[in-house]
Amino acid sequence: MASASSEMVPYSSNSNPKWSYDVFLSFRGTDTRYNFTDHLYTALVQRGIKTFRDDDNLYRGEEISVNLLQAIEESRSSIVIFSKTYADSRWCLEELAKIMECKRELGILDVRKQSERFGESFAKYEEHRKDKVQRWRAALTEAANLSGWHLLQGV
Repeated sequence: MASASSEMVPYSSNSNPKWSYDVFLSFRGTDTRYNFTDHLYTALVQRGIKTFRDDDNLYRGEEISVNLLQAIEESRSSIVIFSKTYADSRWCLEELAKIMECKRELGILDVRKQSERFGESFAKYEEHRKDKVQRWRAALTEAANLSGWHLLQGV
């Protein structure tokens, strides 16, 4: 089993001009803003991870919905903090819908469904390694369903 270091090296989203933020935090403010979300935000920022949190990154007088949706599009990844009343907020639900839309556009579903390049690879293996393919497909599907980082090449 491989081990991972807990030391994080700060990085910047400036390497790709598409990304204004490394992480977008989606949360129900009344539930988590001044406890869990605040601690998570502080830890991310202290490690040099450019993080969008609505109360810090929205300028007074700007239309909230347009800016939130734009921030999601300009974020490399998102962390959704589900809490008791998350679904009570139409803003939270709109954020979640946009986050999932952006995720689909990034191609993670190609891994889960083994389509596109993943499907082509398996088609080649099925010719010579039929005994292993079913196990490999199951492992890839399981891995695609795990939560974690989805990073683009060159980002």
